[in-house]
Order: sequence, then structure tokens, then C-alpha cells
Amino acid sequence: MAGMLRKVLASGIAAKVIQEASKPHNQAKIKKFIADFQNKQKGNRGGGYGRAH
Repeated sequence: MAGMLRKVLASGIAAKVIQEASKPHNQAKIKKFIADFQNKQKGNRGGGYGRAH
């Protein structure tokens, strides 16, 4: 029973995310987020300074 409820809830959340992502102002926010994330990843390719090995 709990597994079925979890699946129904997850599909409802996924439908809402898709619905919101189709709006133009949200598409701009998503594109900016992705670009910022990619730029951050490119900048972190240094040598792993500051990480504990």
C-alpha cells in the first residue's frame, strides 16, 4: 500500500514539474541555472585543491 502511494505521489510531482517547466519564464531560469552549473564545473577542474584525500 505504501509503495503504491509513493508512486502516485511521485507521478503527481513529476507532472507538476513538467507543467511548470513548460512556462517561458521558468525555462529562462532553468537555462540560467544549467549555464551557471556548467561554468562552475569547468572552474573546478584545477587539481582538487582544498579536498581531503
